Amino acid sequence: MEKLKSFFSQCVRVWRVLRKPTKAEFIMISKVSGIGILALGLIGFLIGAMMKSFS
Repeated sequence: MEKLKSFFSQCVRVWRVLRKPTKAEFIMISKVSGIGILALGLIGFLIGAMMKSFS
């Protein structure tokens, strides 16, 4: 029961700190996330292409 109380109090603490991001923050987060996804996809594609060419 103590773990549940602790978890609940931590959730309440985080909920109090939360706020809606501004439009500029949202756009920046979207750009950075998109660049990261593209970079990981490119790395995966290159690794896959190299593995096919060496086998």
